[in-house]
Amino acid sequence: MNLFDNTLRDGGNVVGHGFSLELTASMIEGLLDCGILDIEMGNCKGLGAYGLAGAQQAPTDQEYFETLQPYLKRGRIGMFMLAKCADSSNIKEAEKAGLNFLRVGANAGDGAGSVKAVEMVKEAGLVCRYSLMKAYVSTPQELAKEALMLQKAGVDKITIMDSAGTMFPKEAAKYVTVLKEVLSIPVGFHGHSNLGLSQANALAAAEAGADEIDCGLLGMARSAGNCATELAAATLKKEGYLKDVDLYRLLDYLEQKLIPAMKKYDYHVAVNPVELMLGLAGCHSNYLGMFRRVAEEEGVSLFKLIYEVSAIDRKEPSETLVRETAAKLK
Repeated sequence: MNLFDNTLRDGGNVVGHGFSLELTASMIEGLLDCGILDIEMGNCKGLGAYGLAGAQQAPTDQEYFETLQPYLKRGRIGMFMLAKCADSSNIKEAEKAGLNFLRVGANAGDGAGSVKAVEMVKEAGLVCRYSLMKAYVSTPQELAKEALMLQKAGVDKITIMDSAGTMFPKEAAKYVTVLKEVLSIPVGFHGHSNLGLSQANALAAAEAGADEIDCGLLGMARSAGNCATELAAATLKKEGYLKDVDLYRLLDYLEQKLIPAMKKYDYHVAVNPVELMLGLAGCHSNYLGMFRRVAEEEGVSLFKLIYEVSAIDRKEPSETLVRETAAKLK
């Protein structure tokens, strides 16, 4: 099971239609450095949308292609493409630029009209992902029937999209379970946070057998946002998944680089990295001042210090214990 980070596509809604080239490079590097290798990037409305849909509050596809060149061999990087915007010349340019995949998107129930787009992606030699957008408008059985048709058309990976953030965990699990029963290709889940359930839905989807969870750094995405990458990483690792993801490095990147960079956009982070670690470690915030002071004085990671000390004493950690643990972390 792996994370599929959508920050650089769905998160682009936060700043217009897509992130700057500088932020794009920063996030790709930050994700790859912490072991998250599957990345969707580009215009929030997808490949070709700059010209075909007037989504011009972003760099062009060609500028994005150039920016990602240094990273192509380190991960599986690609773009989204609405089925209605499928254009053979754009798809060929994406293949020429070295993209790993294109993810075709269409509303649930509209799969038959997307087959041509799927065929164009496959003919170009790219991995074809597919998003069943607004999946909740179909029953799990109806969605599974459509997904099976798309698998036969050539789709390599398929995603159940809770586009309105309306599902409850039991529903997310049901959709995943039914699709997994009929498909041989990987099944992913993409949740939004409109009901505050994206994280719970991600856990339920994973438990039901989802092969992939969509996510966004700091929860960035359209509307109420996606399941936050860092929250997904923390909770799914605790459940035994994502062994190759370096959570500490991810949190360091957010704290030191991305959160400061997003201040100019007035983006509010719902759960900052330190608060996330308090929850993961089971550490009461009353002790945070002591942890911060010792971490700074001893020159060790605050995140690691909180986690390691809490593994020993979560009820009433002493400063002596904190300093002894900091010395070991050095």
